[in-house]
Order: sequence, then C-alpha cells, then structure tokens
Amino acid sequence: MNEIIETWLNTYRAAGRAKSTVRARRSYVRTMTQTVNPLTATPDELNDYLASRHALSPEARKSMIVALRSFLTWAYRRGLIATDLSAELPSVTIPRGLPRPISAAALGLARAQADEETRLMLDLGARAGLRRGEIAAVHSSDITELGLRVRGKGDVVRLVPVHPLLQDRLAAIHGWVFPSPRRSGNHVGGDYVSSRLERVLPEPYTAHSLRHYFATEAYRGSHNIRAVQQLLGHADISTTMRYVMVEMEALTTAVHSVA
Repeated sequence: MNEIIETWLNTYRAAGRAKSTVRARRSYVRTMTQTVNPLTATPDELNDYLASRHALSPEARKSMIVALRSFLTWAYRRGLIATDLSAELPSVTIPRGLPRPISAAALGLARAQADEETRLMLDLGARAGLRRGEIAAVHSSDITELGLRVRGKGDVVRLVPVHPLLQDRLAAIHGWVFPSPRRSGNHVGGDYVSSRLERVLPEPYTAHSLRHYFATEAYRGSHNIRAVQQLLGHADISTTMRYVMVEMEALTTAVHSVA
C-alpha cells in the first residue's frame, strides 16, 4: 500500500507542490489505511471511518477530505478500484471564527523575555506576517531591495516590504537566518520555531496569533484588505477576513452611521 501511496504522491511532486503538502496528504491516507483499506472499502466503511474522525477540527477535516478525494479519484482512474468512491465524500464548511491576534501588551512582554533569536522570530511573525514554516526558511538571498521574498503554501512566492524593526537585523544575516543546529547547511523546521515561540508567548497565544496581529495592524493602518491579502499570501480574500480584528469603535461608528 505504501508503494501505491507514493506513486499517487508523485502526481503532486510532478506538479511542483510543496513538500509540506505532500507530507500532509501522505499522513491522511496512511492514517486511513490503519483502519480500512481505501482500495476495497465500501461506501458504508468509508463513512464509518470519516465519522470516527469526529475530533478533527473543521480545517483538519477539510484537509483530510481533500487528500482522500484526490487519492480515491487517482486510484479509480488507474483502475485500482472499480467505483469512484470520491463521490461518497462529504463537503466540509469551515465556520468563520473570530480573529485571534496577540495583544500589543502580550507581544511586548514576549519580546522582553525572548533571546535575540526568538525575538527575531517574533518580529517576523508580527511585523511581516510570516507563518512558522516561512520564518524557519528565511535566507539572506530572500532579502531584496523591494522587500522580503517569501515562498508560501503551494510554493507561491510573495514580496513583503521589510518593517523598520527588521531591516538592520536582516541586513546583517548571511545564509539561513535560522540555521539548523543538527543538519549542517539546512534551516530549522517549523516545529522548532513554534517551540521557541511557545517559551515566551503567554497563553492562549500561539505562533499564528502573530500573523493575526500583523493582519489586524496592517489593515488598521491601510484599510486596504486587498493589500493585506497579498501580504499574507492568501488565495481567497475570505480567508484574510478571518485574520483581521476590526476595532469595536469602528463597528460602533458603522452602526451609528445608519440613518
């Protein structure tokens, strides 16, 4: 089964999809094979398996469905299964939640407690809007006159102007900003970044709260949601809207403006 899964994943590799995408797709399908064989499963067995994964968040459930649908469609086209079971998979709607930006006070406290390396990670999240994996992979060659070149999800490249608080520190870097202490010539991973940030971030804030902070502050200063969308690297502006916390004062002004 593992060989079949890797053959399917080659379609992602051939399309130039990000390694993180390949890993996630592999994980969801391999997890399924521990309970039910997707090549011999009946529709009822498939639904029973999906029901057993009730603890997954809506985001994780949607990612799982995408992975399984891709694999089952590929297997059907290859003649590995007689029926296209992907049609049995439900659609998943992700409820729109409130943005979760870290407060300015909590960010200031985290920066005060952080060492130099962790402080730079904090600022790349809060002042540039980078994801933890993007923070881990910053290289001096990504720092251009126009801004910081960021390779995001799906290997989509975006350009983020460098915040004044980051300019001098990034200009002094040669090579990986965060070189791996274990793998010579490589950068650290996203888990390493999360681990460092969790040491200084007060609960309930996470590394992603820094990205929400960046989105909220960028919108507050520009009132240009399209610009914020581009800076975050979102394909869909509705995703960006989940990151931006609108001040209650602005909401009150909007309500009072109604005749």
